[in-house]
Amino acid sequence: MTQLYYDTVPFEDGLLQLLASSKGIVFIGSPNESVSEANTYIDDPLAVANAIKDTSITEPYIKLLTQYLSGQTTDFDTIRIDNLTVGTQLQRDVWTALRMIPYGMTCDYSTIAQNIGKPTAIRAVASAVAKNPVLIVTPCHRVIRKDGGMGGYRGGLPMKKALLKLEQRD
Repeated sequence: MTQLYYDTVPFEDGLLQLLASSKGIVFIGSPNESVSEANTYIDDPLAVANAIKDTSITEPYIKLLTQYLSGQTTDFDTIRIDNLTVGTQLQRDVWTALRMIPYGMTCDYSTIAQNIGKPTAIRAVASAVAKNPVLIVTPCHRVIRKDGGMGGYRGGLPMKKALLKLEQRD
């Protein structure tokens, strides 16, 4: 069992749950969901259940996320992500591609499929985007449908719209 550490990040009228290991950020949850939401994304429910609060581990992540949400920073290049054992190779490739979408820009599912060398895997790409365990830092909110529609978002469409609006202010 990996030791996980939890904390929360204020977002609009609610909180986002955050889990980190000693190696990096593991999970950022949907607004006002409990930390147990992480069990859908992390293959170690015991680690989720036994997460402890330790701000010496979580503080750098909380600080950077708070700066991003207040418009003070635009990138997460310095954040380490610990994927634990979560995700297939295709999912990890998609999550890596998501981190390459520049701040303030959007990308569609078919472009991501092409970028990872799987041009016909559009549905698999969409599924991988939906299974992204680290909202905001791995910016799946920047993915839209080819027709310009919003598509779905684990954090809900109001959160997706708020994040895209935040990124358009600059």
